[in-house]
Amino acid sequence: MRSFRIDIPQAQLDDLARRIDGTRWPAAVPEAGWDRGIPPGYLRELADHWRHRFDWRAVERRLNEFPQYVTKIDGAEIHFLHVRSPEPDATPLVVTHGWPGCFAEFTGVIGPLTDPRAHGGDPADAFHVVIPSIPGYGFSTHSGETGWSTRRVAAAWAELMRRLGYGSYVAQGGDWGMPISLELCLADPEHVAGVHLNMLVTVPPPDPAAWPALSEAEFARLAFAQHFEQDGNGWRIIQSTRPTTLAYALTDSPVGQLAWIAEKFFEWTDSTKAPEDAVDREQLLTIITIYWLTASAGPSAQLYYESNHLTENFVRTWCGPWPLSAPVGVAVFPADAVRPVRAFADAVLPTLTRWSEFDRGGHFAAMEQPDLLVGDIRAFARTL
Repeated sequence: MRSFRIDIPQAQLDDLARRIDGTRWPAAVPEAGWDRGIPPGYLRELADHWRHRFDWRAVERRLNEFPQYVTKIDGAEIHFLHVRSPEPDATPLVVTHGWPGCFAEFTGVIGPLTDPRAHGGDPADAFHVVIPSIPGYGFSTHSGETGWSTRRVAAAWAELMRRLGYGSYVAQGGDWGMPISLELCLADPEHVAGVHLNMLVTVPPPDPAAWPALSEAEFARLAFAQHFEQDGNGWRIIQSTRPTTLAYALTDSPVGQLAWIAEKFFEWTDSTKAPEDAVDREQLLTIITIYWLTASAGPSAQLYYESNHLTENFVRTWCGPWPLSAPVGVAVFPADAVRPVRAFADAVLPTLTRWSEFDRGGHFAAMEQPDLLVGDIRAFARTL
């Protein structure tokens, strides 16, 4: 393992500025809000802020305050944060991000997780926190090989935790972090003490006659899921089928990359007018800048293709079943793009022991509702 420090050459930042200045904007479309995609007026203003007011060097300094490392596992250079708690008996916790997230979305919860004593909490709730970047995301390089499915990533995480010397640990994640954390529990059952998720995919049995009784709210979640499959699924289809073609555009145009990610931060968060209703603008731009500077558009999308075509099919990747031996806790945030139904969850997660429903928050819980997420992780870990 080698220490790692983010140090982007100034030439890359100058190139980013030049490309934003030279953006070739499309012809105006009817201002239909967000229905046709990200509104041009909003995107122009966001791009201008990115170009003239966003300070990457300040972000870089803040990120470098956290201990970072790289290690080679299965041909990929894995970048990860490893923040030890001052409490010697803290519980190891490996946290996995998703798309379009990265390790930087968790910086606001690292302090409360590792040092609850300093944040008004109980020191018995402390964690040693490990936050790896999925191969092809951010500063984790892709090996260039095919076959990097969620199962292979989980195997890499098991090896990472072994190298760090952790005999027992908890896995946590949302988005891609959901199947990766569950696969990690299957891959390393002797060491994973429990899995906490802030997203869970559930699907009803094919025969409606086999459905358990559902509440009006649960039927509403099914209706939302049906609408999402029809209207909000375009990103997944193209990244699952033609990730390389998409990558040419997003790797060449920073405003294209900006639009591709910012739209999801609006659609998947607890926001009504713009992503900033739910997520701080500087946090949003930090994540997008990391995708741009590391040219992650193509490699990150390969995970969709792998999970749709190769080792496992898409339904198995997301929907299980998950024959785990360790307990599982699920935190449900109402504005997430994925809204699970508890009645269907028990069928695929026989060890589901905790189910928390919150009244606010969405897909990026660590940034939207950090206190709620931290509190639920702590409560779940106490039961292990």
